[in-house]
Amino acid sequence: MPCSLKAFFLSLSVACSLMTSRATLAQRPEATVSADQDHQDMMDQLGIKALRAGPSGDEKAPNHANYDESKANPYPNLPDPLTRNDGAKVVTAKVWWQVRRPELVEMFEKYVYGRVPNNAPKVTWTVTTVDREMIGFTPVVAKDIVGVVDNSSDPSIKVKIHMTLVTPTRAKGSVPVLMMFARAGFPAPNEPTGDELDRVNTAWKALLIRQDPSLKEVFENHPAWQAVKATPFQPPQLNADGDPPNTWQLVAAGWGFVLFDPASVQADDGAGLRAGIIGLVNQGKPRKPEDWGALRAWAWGAARGLDYLETDPAVDAKHVGIEGVSRYGKAALVTMAFDQRFAMVLVGSSGKGGATLLRRNFGEAVESLTGSEYYWMAGNFLKYGASEATFGSSTPGDIPVDSNELIALCAPRPTFISYGIPEKGDAKWLDHEGSFMAAVDASRVFVLLGARGLDVGGDYHSAKMPPFNQGLLEGELAWRQHDGGHTDAPNMKYFIQWAGKYIGTHQPPS
Repeated sequence: MPCSLKAFFLSLSVACSLMTSRATLAQRPEATVSADQDHQDMMDQLGIKALRAGPSGDEKAPNHANYDESKANPYPNLPDPLTRNDGAKVVTAKVWWQVRRPELVEMFEKYVYGRVPNNAPKVTWTVTTVDREMIGFTPVVAKDIVGVVDNSSDPSIKVKIHMTLVTPTRAKGSVPVLMMFARAGFPAPNEPTGDELDRVNTAWKALLIRQDPSLKEVFENHPAWQAVKATPFQPPQLNADGDPPNTWQLVAAGWGFVLFDPASVQADDGAGLRAGIIGLVNQGKPRKPEDWGALRAWAWGAARGLDYLETDPAVDAKHVGIEGVSRYGKAALVTMAFDQRFAMVLVGSSGKGGATLLRRNFGEAVESLTGSEYYWMAGNFLKYGASEATFGSSTPGDIPVDSNELIALCAPRPTFISYGIPEKGDAKWLDHEGSFMAAVDASRVFVLLGARGLDVGGDYHSAKMPPFNQGLLEGELAWRQHDGGHTDAPNMKYFIQWAGKYIGTHQPPS
């Protein structure tokens, strides 16, 4: 029997979550395939007979990843974000917006992340529950929100996008909001106390006696015992650097936040590609080579969440940021690059497919993304891991774009690249240096558009990555490597201070 109200309702919440997840990822039985089968199907479509194996993250394994910097740049020259496809140089902001940026978007869609289909369905948002809570010492309003995706094209596949919006109660007007890729749900549910809790216990005992009359004697023998108790106070779990949790910092600074559940949009595995939003638009059929992968699907879902936020008067919709760590750091950067309505981004420890250069041979490799993590990317991306195919073979050097250009697509909006250190768990696998190089080169686009890039000497070949805890936070493109692990939490206070300088500035043209 539950010993606290929180435990009791948590059990109900878990049961409901399981039912919701099953409904969200519903698919017809005949469409169920394994990730290996789906992967092979895409290889067959592309005419790929064999892929190069990705390296091992175990430095003692025979096929361990390279961590020798002298071998890290087999393709040292990056594609130039300021050179058009016809070879002409981009020297004005007008040419960037009208010509070069659309060219880059097209290449990223076709070869790397995939296209959002023209028949992407409508999402209808509903606020299901409103709760008044306390985040730290700040009173807040928390709204649980569900977006039902129109599945009239295939009723057997249901998608319900789940997010929770939290805003400070005492705000005098609309507030900036940071959307965070994370499990959605009420962060600090307001529990009954006092007389309310007594009534809950009375009803709970009556219900149990009705189910088992012999319990009446038990309760009479233990009249002071209560089945449901108030949750005792628990101090917050501080960030690794000793700061309050990220959500506490945000609301204390006058921000709101959104917990956005990417799994409610698309499963984080290859077997789920026949369900979720990708499966829905394909009616349970396999993807085509230019179809979107999970990273782009998560970004699409976040954009639909922003559609709702634009209607909520508590939200300053012109200043909504996006945040994520690891694979969700990749998704945050992809979201920012493709949807110019997002005003700022905090990209945490994103690695390959995010801020790190695809061409670099250090840690995680393109072959890692074309192997077990293929479902994050467009089908066409598998070509760059092919060792034998009808078209021959391809290498990372053949990719027409790279992460310096992905970061450039965020310009001139505030973009913060965050990492930790390997000694604390932010593994060398992520290639921190490769992300720094990409950011250095993307700086040129920020400058062209009237913003500031990283204040470093030299280009991406020669610029020196600063020591950890020495951030480059002077411009709209920022870099900081903290002394923590695989998290962006130690950088949250710096992000809040830094972003505050730019709220209301450098909005892209409509």
